[in-house]
Amino acid sequence: MGFTLSFLMLYTLYFLHYTSGMPASKISLEKAKQDKLFYVVANVVVYRESDGRCLILKRDPREKAHPSKYAVTGGKLEWKDLPVDKPTRVNGDVLDYQDAIEKLLIRETKEEAGIDIHPDFQYINSVAFIRPDEVPVILIKFCARYKKGNVVLEKGSFTDFAWVNAEEIQVYQCIDGIKEEVAQTVAHYTKK
Repeated sequence: MGFTLSFLMLYTLYFLHYTSGMPASKISLEKAKQDKLFYVVANVVVYRESDGRCLILKRDPREKAHPSKYAVTGGKLEWKDLPVDKPTRVNGDVLDYQDAIEKLLIRETKEEAGIDIHPDFQYINSVAFIRPDEVPVILIKFCARYKKGNVVLEKGSFTDFAWVNAEEIQVYQCIDGIKEEVAQTVAHYTKK
């Protein structure tokens, strides 16, 4: 009787460990459905309260999407942003990474423009699109307030920048939607 009970306990532990009862030990696309895979990208319109202007950056002409057009800071969520040994929470057998997008935006703004932003993000909108190289993308857009620092452009990614308001941006060649998002951001932070 004792042997049978021990065997059942070991089998149960084995089953739980090698089926869905344990959190992931690595990131893999092995079981992912091909038609549900997307890049996850987030952008942030940075608003400077001192003069009511937003930061725009001119993309390098070598960029795959929207070369030489003005954009805002942002980037792709990468596997390195989800270390399996350091989740913010283990939710049953699911590894959670709270604030992954927010951390991405803070980091990318620092890398791309050399400035710090406040972590009080406000959602603007989202869009799904397909890049010229046929990669599908989900883009989530936010606005946030400038905190400190002088703009220093990331070499090889951007060639120019400007702080603009909703009127001044009209003379710049921007990615579609950026002009409207700058206007929304200015309106959001100036409403009383």
